[in-house]
Amino acid sequence: DRGALSAGQRRWVAPRTGSPLTTKKRTQQSPGLRPRYQSSAPGHCFKKVTLTKPTFCHSCSDFIWGLIGFLCEVCNFMCHEKCLKTLRSLCSCMTPSVVQVPVAHCFGPASQKKRFCCVCRKQTEGSTALRCEVCELHVHADCAAFSCADCRSCHLDGTLEQDTFHHHWREGNLASAARCEVCRRSCGSSDVLAGMRCEWCGITSHAACYLNVPPECTMGRLRCMLLHPACVHLDSRNFSKMHCYRISEICNNSDDLEVSAVASKDVQPAAPESGKQFLKVFDGDDAVRRGFLRLVSLFRATRNEEVVEAALRAFYLPDEPQDYELHEVGGLQRLQGDDIEERPLPRPAHILYPVPPSWLHLLVSQVSLRQMNQTRFYIVENRNRVVQVNLLIMGLPPLLNNDEYVQLIEDHLAIKSESVPESSHVSAVSLQISCFSEAERIYMLAKDTSVNNKTLMSLVIPEIMHSKLGDDVCPLLVFVNPKSGGMKGRELLYSFRKLLNPHQVFDISNGGPLAGLHTFREVPRFRVLVCGGDGTVGWVLGVLEAIRHKLVCREPPIGLVPLGTGNDLARILRWGAGYSGEDPLQILVSVDEADEVLMDRWTILLDAQDISEDGKDSGFLEPPKIVQMNNYFGLGIDAELSLDFHLAREDDPEKFTSRFHNKGVYVKVGLQKISSTRSLQKELQLQVDSQDVPLPNIEGLIFLNIPSWGSGADLWGSEADGRFGKPSIDDGLLEVVGVTGVVHMGQVQSGLRSGIRIAQGTYIRLTVSKPIPVQVDGEPWIQPPGHIIISAAGPKVWMLRKSKQKQKKSSAGVKDGRLESPSSRDRPT
Repeated sequence: DRGALSAGQRRWVAPRTGSPLTTKKRTQQSPGLRPRYQSSAPGHCFKKVTLTKPTFCHSCSDFIWGLIGFLCEVCNFMCHEKCLKTLRSLCSCMTPSVVQVPVAHCFGPASQKKRFCCVCRKQTEGSTALRCEVCELHVHADCAAFSCADCRSCHLDGTLEQDTFHHHWREGNLASAARCEVCRRSCGSSDVLAGMRCEWCGITSHAACYLNVPPECTMGRLRCMLLHPACVHLDSRNFSKMHCYRISEICNNSDDLEVSAVASKDVQPAAPESGKQFLKVFDGDDAVRRGFLRLVSLFRATRNEEVVEAALRAFYLPDEPQDYELHEVGGLQRLQGDDIEERPLPRPAHILYPVPPSWLHLLVSQVSLRQMNQTRFYIVENRNRVVQVNLLIMGLPPLLNNDEYVQLIEDHLAIKSESVPESSHVSAVSLQISCFSEAERIYMLAKDTSVNNKTLMSLVIPEIMHSKLGDDVCPLLVFVNPKSGGMKGRELLYSFRKLLNPHQVFDISNGGPLAGLHTFREVPRFRVLVCGGDGTVGWVLGVLEAIRHKLVCREPPIGLVPLGTGNDLARILRWGAGYSGEDPLQILVSVDEADEVLMDRWTILLDAQDISEDGKDSGFLEPPKIVQMNNYFGLGIDAELSLDFHLAREDDPEKFTSRFHNKGVYVKVGLQKISSTRSLQKELQLQVDSQDVPLPNIEGLIFLNIPSWGSGADLWGSEADGRFGKPSIDDGLLEVVGVTGVVHMGQVQSGLRSGIRIAQGTYIRLTVSKPIPVQVDGEPWIQPPGHIIISAAGPKVWMLRKSKQKQKKSSAGVKDGRLESPSSRDRPT
């Protein structure tokens, strides 16, 4: 039926199991020698093999008893004889032909965890393994070119509309404890690529059972915090998936992972078996130009048809050999590296072409047969669709008005009538562009443009159709600092992109918090998860405060994953002293069940003046500045140690990748200051709520907003004191505490003593007569003499505190394989 199509629909016209050349009637079979054993799944070329080591079936994941198994010569699929009749897993050469709407993968370097390649089904290992940053696809570098373009579709692009949302199945790499949704038997395996898993809801099943699962996906346990793909719109033509998902080039360097280079130069084949030789085969003219070849091992006395079959099998092409021929290509040694030139090649190199050629596909096939095999044709309604690409241009000078920002953009990027400045933020401008080519031009030009010696940054921003969000949905906006916690931040970023919609997960080192908050600006209700140290949390809270008036949800609750060194705020909110490899899925479940609590924030005004001995101002030193405080503010010895640590980290940042090493450096700089003395009471004058407060003989003065300081120490103490109330993060009071030196600080860290309680108050005024080290939430500097005023910073902020009941459940562990994320199920090999 090729009747009229409704608006926004397109129909897949020509699904095929081979290229357009294969028009004659034939049985379903794959490249390679003629199969002796047929299966119910198309494409496989099975042969009976003798097993010499313990082997598991790729279909049912059970152990293969006995000495006989059945191995596909194309994709290395191994199974029982009984599974041949019920086999449903397609061969790797056939999977591209069943994909109706291809979605490209975003390949990046894989971790060292045990995984299996989705093309050749062998274990991935070494530095050449790749993984998709958006879905659970793992491949060898030389197999990536043959992977199926079946990544998750995470948004609508205006040409494809979905009435229902179906499961997105991915084969293999399941948790060992995974159980089938249909038969409830174990379906996971750590030994072979077996089992199926929906990449949205997480349910698992056997390859023989998954078609019995109802096709509609309910999005699983995380449905209430997940940004449904039907609620996200993005006109993404002219932009790669890396641009759409804001995946930095550091994580995904396609030049360093060039498949052709790996396949043709870096990988040295083993010597051919006795009586065999290597044949170099290129897939069309484009492969010749790129030097992308496949080496085929053949017996010297081999029929031409079998040679063509082996060549097709090497490129995972499911066509008949009589439709193709090999053309000899002379002088190809010049195109390859010295390593290939020096290898003896009894046969010259060959290139695959279809025969007889036809005008319909000749041009395509000369470029690449595989490209021709994966080409799709669609019937699309011809309509004038409104294009709207949203770009966020960042890195502009701060504190300008809207007209000045627009003028800067017009001067440096030469925007045309198709580009409409939508709004401006702190150091950023949002553009709505109605032309794909103009959007691409501005996007690329901004990356090469500098304003006031600062390079601009451009990001593609999706549109969240908030009216489609369910009443019970409160999407989670995730910020991850991949530079925190060593490589743990990078792995969390990877895991959250897979568990949620990647459009709601932001790399905070690539554009900061503004991009995420701007994306969610019209969402009526959402939560925020910040993965990083206390400095990262303060960064997000600061940007949120600056653009709060432009958000529909002005007070989103904020949860934490502690990746820093101290993590004092995370400790008092029960998120722990530091991330130590917890299951990312369990973290998201804990966020969903967390309690909302209020927390005070404070504004610190630092007005540097030349203070005379009698405490009066006698001159202007530098402009005043304002900073925000969430945890604590310290002066004296506490800030001096933080400053020494900060300088040491700036000199050699590569060494500061673990909390253990960072704390060791803190101890080292503390021991160096143990003999120093400083009478802070002679350099400071303190007023609390307009009352002068005398200072005891101390070397450090700390103002506490939370009852955790210096990596979890209780500086205020738990002893009852009739002069002061019990501290709380939302009581509107600051606790003022003194320390007498490094030894006193060490005793506080050990729990042997507490600090010297001085005062509690809502308004603090300090007069500093000499330059002094200060630190706010771990960020230190030298403050010139002058006045320092601390006061409440507007409304309190909502934070997420992990519930005690959830802590107990997490510690007990989760036995159901469905509640285990794919990123945490295996340990490094």
